[in-house]
Amino acid sequence: MFELVNDRSWIDNIGERSVRTLNDARRYIEDTAIAMYERLGFGLYAVDLGETGETIGICGLVKREGLDDVDLGFAFLPRFWGAGYALEASGAVLAHATEALGCRRIVAIVSPHNGRSIRLLGKLGFRFERMVALKPDAELLELHAREN
Repeated sequence: MFELVNDRSWIDNIGERSVRTLNDARRYIEDTAIAMYERLGFGLYAVDLGETGETIGICGLVKREGLDDVDLGFAFLPRFWGAGYALEASGAVLAHATEALGCRRIVAIVSPHNGRSIRLLGKLGFRFERMVALKPDAELLELHAREN
């Protein structure tokens, strides 16, 4: 998580999280992913390579303030882009959301300049709906939705 949240692509597309030490990274995981699991029973999963166990990114479901629906979230270290890992992990998360959690509609938010993620969302059956801001005066993001 430390490497991921400090990668330029995370900062540019998701935002600065002020994670400067391993303790900051642990706290970030506790305050975000673990807290969401405790509150809602779902959250982000670490995505590991089966053959080595190396963690290459995260993928899962997030319930964000400002959005009515559950949001698909994913981020991968750049050296693992283009190998199909995000598509595979996101497909598994969407299947779990539909089958185990009963989600009928899932959304995803993405920066308008993040073409890679927008293309991936299209492959997963998401369609652009509208522009949204999660907070007043925040950057406008594309909201894509998928009905199950």
